[in-house]
Amino acid sequence: MATFLLVIIYTAFISLGLPDALLGAGWPAMHTGFGVPIGYAGILQMIVSGGTIVSSLNSGRILRRFGTGRVTAVSVALTAAALFGFAFIPSFWWLIAAAIPLGLGAGSVDSGLNSFVAAHYESRHMSWLHSFWGVGALTGPLVLSAFLKRGGKWQSGYFSIAVFQTILVAILVLSVPLWDKVRARKEQEGVDPSSPHPGLFEIIRLPGVKFALLSFLFYCGVEASMGLWSGSFLVKVKGMDPASAASWVSSFYAAITLGRFITGFVTFRVKNVDLVRWGSVVIGAGILLLLLPVPLPLTLAGIMLVGLGCAPIFPCMIHETPAHFGADKAPSIIGIQMAFAYVGTTLLPPFFGLVSSFTTLALLPVFLAVYAVALGFVSERLRARRAG
Repeated sequence: MATFLLVIIYTAFISLGLPDALLGAGWPAMHTGFGVPIGYAGILQMIVSGGTIVSSLNSGRILRRFGTGRVTAVSVALTAAALFGFAFIPSFWWLIAAAIPLGLGAGSVDSGLNSFVAAHYESRHMSWLHSFWGVGALTGPLVLSAFLKRGGKWQSGYFSIAVFQTILVAILVLSVPLWDKVRARKEQEGVDPSSPHPGLFEIIRLPGVKFALLSFLFYCGVEASMGLWSGSFLVKVKGMDPASAASWVSSFYAAITLGRFITGFVTFRVKNVDLVRWGSVVIGAGILLLLLPVPLPLTLAGIMLVGLGCAPIFPCMIHETPAHFGADKAPSIIGIQMAFAYVGTTLLPPFFGLVSSFTTLALLPVFLAVYAVALGFVSERLRARRAG
């Protein structure tokens, strides 16, 4: 039963990653069809991120009341409806309406599945879970690209992924009894899912929680800033052609995905907190190569090192949450951690973009270094608190 449910969870995390890179891949074709400026993609992205933050902040209460299985099924249904909306909507302004359920659904799926795996499975499964997100994030643009290369429309890519999400909803609905059995077993172990839900400010006041939340914010500052700006850095600062630079951005995400798959096996011998520490060190080594005036191949090696360093940090930090703060508080805390992660993704990369518009893109490694040092500081403070 546990293995079958784990397969469903992995599939659901693929579905979580599928829409994440679709907008960036399809927007060059989408914005011309809608007759809007290319910068309007930022409006949609902020709405999706806003919905994700709202649902993440409320996920602890919702999960306790309805259970992970039901919440995941409804959330994936929301994302499927939103993707169908993207496929058939006639104007940009209707896309804004479709972006709202896309964000709300993604936040609940992310928080719910992370909480469930952290509570019921070993650390290796958390790392593999997030590698499956990478599979989805890499597959979405490939599906869209396949339709465009055959002369099809971008809407066909959205429609095909919406169909996949709909099939997954049916599977999730049928699997609800499995989730309920696990929930009932947790009640027998003394964890009552219907116990009072701690409020946001009550959670933040818990010792060490502020460090845990900031670690997610700064980690996502590193990952999202690298993903958004490394291609421009390679073109404008290092003189690489745009097509090659785009492929190296994809390689950065591929390094994260591969690294998380490998991390799953490493967790048999290395603790989560040590993997977070070593991941931060590898990120630092990669940023150093970006800072120094080294040949282009070493700069590219730096990008890959940052990706490999990022790989263990997010899943290992999530899996440590019950150990740091207790299984009863973990679902609520993980939901808020997800919200801070999306805040970091939403705010820190645009902040660098604003600064670089007045200065230079060559400052990207400096900003990455600041985020990485902050990440290392707060994660070590959290580690010291648990050791003490």
